[in-house]
Amino acid sequence: MDKLAAILITFFLGGLGVHRFMAGKIGTGIVWLLTAGCLGIGWLVDFIMVCMGKFKKKDGTIWTKS
Repeated sequence: MDKLAAILITFFLGGLGVHRFMAGKIGTGIVWLLTAGCLGIGWLVDFIMVCMGKFKKKDGTIWTKS
């Protein structure tokens, strides 16, 4: 996925866990969905990780292309 698209998805839909579902992390995606991104703290951590290019998919590969 393109880095800009990943950043936008995480910023606007990260509180609902959409970025986690897309990365194959279904379990934590459900947690994010039910807790509004772990009360915003988990969303913020994930947003920073996506911006830095360090957010990983379930299989351990980086979610974004630089």
